[in-house]
Amino acid sequence: MDKTPPSGPPKDPAKNPANSPANSNDPKSKTAPLDPQTRGLYFAFFNEIGIISQLSRAMMEASLPDGLSVAHFSVLNHLMRVGDGRTPLAIARAFQLPKTTMTHTLSVLEKNAMVELRPNPKDGRSKCVWLTEKGRKFRDDAIASLDPDVAALSSRIPLTIVSELVDKLADIRKTLDNYRDE
Repeated sequence: MDKTPPSGPPKDPAKNPANSPANSNDPKSKTAPLDPQTRGLYFAFFNEIGIISQLSRAMMEASLPDGLSVAHFSVLNHLMRVGDGRTPLAIARAFQLPKTTMTHTLSVLEKNAMVELRPNPKDGRSKCVWLTEKGRKFRDDAIASLDPDVAALSSRIPLTIVSELVDKLADIRKTLDNYRDE
């Protein structure tokens, strides 16, 4: 048995240029590395959004009745925003969740008479999700239940700033939605 080591340095797949993201078939990976200042600014931007999301989620959860979560509210809110009659798969994709997770969320909403699942009129095999009046009322009541928190925060975050940011955040969300779908 020959104990001579193979010639050349050991092959580390992580250091192989063929395995680098720049050589992947993903067009998103073909960009040059960002400078540290730009990277840091974008990280801080998304980090702040993430923290705001966590804080607002906790505030919303505290106002919801037992057995219902922000996930349930979010589906109702999504259907109010984009229109009902969507398939569970389309809703799962919008939330970037597995269909099984969305199926469970929808079953809780259906059990609570907040949505109805009806046969898809386009193919008859799948179902479509329709809001009920109880679901619409629950969504509206959940938003209204935040009034004490929003009133307290409005003295700390002026309405003019919120008004300016909502349009800008909507534009950023649309950009991220389109980027996800590329």
